[in-house]
Amino acid sequence: MDKEKSLEYGCEVLLENTTMEKASGVDFPTDAYIIKYKIDEKECIDLTRTGKLSSLFDMYYDIHGKNVIQKIDFGRGNRDPRMWGMKTPPKKKRLKG
Repeated sequence: MDKEKSLEYGCEVLLENTTMEKASGVDFPTDAYIIKYKIDEKECIDLTRTGKLSSLFDMYYDIHGKNVIQKIDFGRGNRDPRMWGMKTPPKKKRLKG
């Protein structure tokens, strides 16, 4: 999926066309959703973040067409969405003295 297109809807696709095992990982943010959809009889699974569930539905509906979305479910991540993607700061060295 086009990254610019997903940003227009206020969504971020974390994993595209993946397996349920990978999408169910706990290292993802708590605001991620698992989307199951079917294109040409092929079942696909994406893990996507969004602020509004309606934006997520609109994005997949507009890109892939009607009757494609099979199920939208909560992701199983346990990371704080505000901290997602941030690197831990390096530890400062203490001066002895």
